[in-house]
Amino acid sequence: MENNDYLLDAFSNAVVSASEKVSPAVVHINVINNVKSGMHPKNNHGTGSGFILSSKGYIVTNFHVIANAKNIFVNLPDGRKFEASIIGKDPYTDIAIIQIPATELEYLNFGNSEILKVGQLVIAIGNPYGFQYTVTTGVVSALGRSLRSQSGRLINNVIQTDAAINPGSSGGPLVNSRGEVIGINTAIIKSAQGICFAVASNTAKYVIEKLISDGKVRRGFIGIAGQLYHIPSKIKDLNNIENKSGVLVQNIEAKTNIKNSELLKGDIIIGLNNNKILNIDDLHKFLDESSIGKTISLIILRAGKVETINVIPGEI
Repeated sequence: MENNDYLLDAFSNAVVSASEKVSPAVVHINVINNVKSGMHPKNNHGTGSGFILSSKGYIVTNFHVIANAKNIFVNLPDGRKFEASIIGKDPYTDIAIIQIPATELEYLNFGNSEILKVGQLVIAIGNPYGFQYTVTTGVVSALGRSLRSQSGRLINNVIQTDAAINPGSSGGPLVNSRGEVIGINTAIIKSAQGICFAVASNTAKYVIEKLISDGKVRRGFIGIAGQLYHIPSKIKDLNNIENKSGVLVQNIEAKTNIKNSELLKGDIIIGLNNNKILNIDDLHKFLDESSIGKTISLIILRAGKVETINVIPGEI
């Protein structure tokens, strides 16, 4: 019994210690959204969470929290209130950076999400339904998940947790027992219990650095609209290819910053450089910043035969 008491105390101490360390840097965000009702714009209110990144007043939150914001107000744990400005936003990972004109701020540090283990204790802090600085605990339920963002792209390397995340908690930190941020709380499955998601800290760090320095994250674009295409077995066998599927090119945009004249409507993209392309998400993954303005090889099926063509992506 004494051993059980000790374990309970150890768990409680870990949660209490991490919460006390993190809470001073978790903020409550109120948003006045500008939305259209018929022909006339009207205002409605939203709420969310965020956390302070630096003493310069940078705050991280979810893109969907501030996506339609006309005004953003940040409430600090010490009672101060500031109007925030948007520094950068990335709908493709549901991350945004805002800034407040404040000093002497406590801020959080990121941990390494690559060393997380399934079953590890995690703590979520946020402001669900306006209840400020709410702490919930759970474990890492799964790693390496993919989650569809509002933009339609997949967010890769997502953490699944059973630490309760409710509306209003979006944008708050998911931390480990040392109080290091290992994820940004972003989504729940409403019809389920205990299935919540956070963007992994290693993904978030890269995006945040780009948002602060450039205001956006650059990504490549080859000017096509495409859809998943299942390759018939006969075509696979004739061409000796392993792909079960590819991306069928439905439409092609002609843009000055993209060279895609070798592509034809009806082509099926099955490879990019040395990478297999099985679906649209694979294409998005490999069309990153490094692809912009550089010649890349596309392996395609055209009229049932494999061909290799070149394209030069522009910036999305």
